[in-house]
Amino acid sequence: MVDITHKSNTLRIATAQAIVSVSKQETIDAIENNTVPKGNVFEMSRAAGLLAVKKTPEILPDCHPLPIEYTGISYEINGLNIQISCTIKTIYKTGVEVEAMHGASVVALNLYDMLKPIDKGIEINTIKLLSKKGGKSDYTLKNKNITASVIVCSDSISDGKKEDRSGKTIIEELKKYDVSIQEYTVIPDEIDAIQKQLKQQVSQGTSIVIYTGGTGLSTRDQTPEALKPLLDRTIPGIEETIRRYGQDRMAYAMLSRSVAGMVGETLVMALPGSTAGARESMQAVFPAILHLFDILKGATHS
Repeated sequence: MVDITHKSNTLRIATAQAIVSVSKQETIDAIENNTVPKGNVFEMSRAAGLLAVKKTPEILPDCHPLPIEYTGISYEINGLNIQISCTIKTIYKTGVEVEAMHGASVVALNLYDMLKPIDKGIEINTIKLLSKKGGKSDYTLKNKNITASVIVCSDSISDGKKEDRSGKTIIEELKKYDVSIQEYTVIPDEIDAIQKQLKQQVSQGTSIVIYTGGTGLSTRDQTPEALKPLLDRTIPGIEETIRRYGQDRMAYAMLSRSVAGMVGETLVMALPGSTAGARESMQAVFPAILHLFDILKGATHS
């Protein structure tokens, strides 16, 4: 199965459709009058659909087992066509499109099985996904002109004793969302150097300034202390999301002192210096964090 451990839980909704076409009005009458020999067609087919939704990962090998928190199956009769709608909801890391289509398909198949003794001309048609919601597909960025600078805070990397990996990882993540990299630089763990970089980036109008390193608890980890006095506003939700996401993957994440806030219209973040910590912090908040710039754009031009 595809690795989804990097994803975050969101509300996922999918609705699928299937259409069953009968060949005569008498079949529709039998359904509506509950005179089909095999029983109540709609209720039994609904039960079959519910079972199908729950069994999807047992039938389709690449589907992840996930908590189904709602299944709704409805019918609409239009002439000789019975339109089946199957809606699934969950709060999880991956979508429920296949579960919805599987449910609609099995409802249609059960309708066919129950009606075939009284109608030999039944057909199953138009099994398709009608809509989906949740995950990264929900985020449509309106502001396309977002720039970012990545600042690596490390004495050892600045001295040439180590190679930077976390900063390059952050750049890789930013490029996934078409964020333009304005600057990438390495500086020592010095408060003056950290603050100088931020002031310079803000003056240049950089959208996002991301620091990596210096968020731990050693005596040289000073990035939060350097940045906080310069922030106009902090954004606790971003900090909480980063730590919660990291905590689910590594117990030591609770020791990180990640920072997020605004200086004017520049978003400032201080992320861990480890490669995994930097990557996971980016995965925790992107692309949702980019909605901030749509809000700022709206506030500026309202």
